[in-house]
Amino acid sequence: MDKIKDVIIEHTLDGLGTEAYSDYLAHAICQSGHCSFTFNGNCFVLKEGDLMIVRKGKLVENIRPSDDFEVKVLYVTSSFIELCTPQTNYGVKGQLSLFLNPVMSLDEGQRFVCERDFRWIEYRLTQTGHAFYRELLMNAVQSAILDFFDFHSAINRESGVSTQNASLMSRFLDMLENGDYRHNREVTYYADALCVTPKYLSEVSKKVSGYPANYWINRYTSLDIARLLRDKRLTFVQISDMFRFSSPAYFSRYVQRTLGLNPTQYRE
Repeated sequence: MDKIKDVIIEHTLDGLGTEAYSDYLAHAICQSGHCSFTFNGNCFVLKEGDLMIVRKGKLVENIRPSDDFEVKVLYVTSSFIELCTPQTNYGVKGQLSLFLNPVMSLDEGQRFVCERDFRWIEYRLTQTGHAFYRELLMNAVQSAILDFFDFHSAINRESGVSTQNASLMSRFLDMLENGDYRHNREVTYYADALCVTPKYLSEVSKKVSGYPANYWINRYTSLDIARLLRDKRLTFVQISDMFRFSSPAYFSRYVQRTLGLNPTQYRE
């Protein structure tokens, strides 16, 4: 891939989690059959009429499609998503919810709209001679994002999020996405950086996502550790050092508490 493309349409999940698509958000509509997979350590099934939205493809593993599985995948770079995301606070809540469950089961009307969005973007991608090609594509992707928000809101019956809370939660998530949890796993650190009290940060996190701040810190940490433990080229001491645990013994206790197994058992 010489020059990165902002928007790509594929008809397979083979690219999900690969280095080539590491900077893309994946939106997949299942057109027939089904596909089981593991995401965030939990098992899910994408079946006909379902929409899957995955922010971090590397968290998807053990993809097992049925023989009749057909899918259309919309890959969009994170930077282009930011340009296209409407000025609404709903995206933060949706992002957190999809981190826990990336699959939405659409009704007949929602599926019609979703498939129409995919077809429209696919058509707009071919209009490279258009004088306002990039703006045209942004408009098509933004329309799809609004529909995705609407699907999620209707399915989960989510309430609105205030601008203040959305901004705080977005900045908190940015710190976690940037890997701050590798060196700092105390709510106090994030609260200080965000100029709020630890209690306030946890209250906002609970209000927006249903979980306190320390849940998200531990979630990001445990998922990263689990991924590294599967790489047998790395020793436990090396992984412990990456996260600045005070000792290998403390690292082992942390893994036992968050993953339910000690490092040796998990690796086996």
